[in-house]
Amino acid sequence: MCGPEPINCFPVLVNILSNSFLRLSNSTARFRVWSQLFYMGENSELKNYIFYGLFTYLLILAAGLPPLYAMSNVEDYKVRSTSC
Repeated sequence: MCGPEPINCFPVLVNILSNSFLRLSNSTARFRVWSQLFYMGENSELKNYIFYGLFTYLLILAAGLPPLYAMSNVEDYKVRSTSC
């Protein structure tokens, strides 16, 4: 029922349980669940938004790491720690 990939089992289980609860409440509505890992449509605006958002995040991260490393080294120098 789930297929060879375990990623398909959870949506199938949710579909079975949801439809079972709906049948118990005498409802005619049904859930339809499908699993696609990613939306397959082409949307260049969304791709640009994601790319520039991640790029900005990485720039901020890259700008913040060297001072943190330098402060760690200064603190080590102040307490006169040595490496083995």
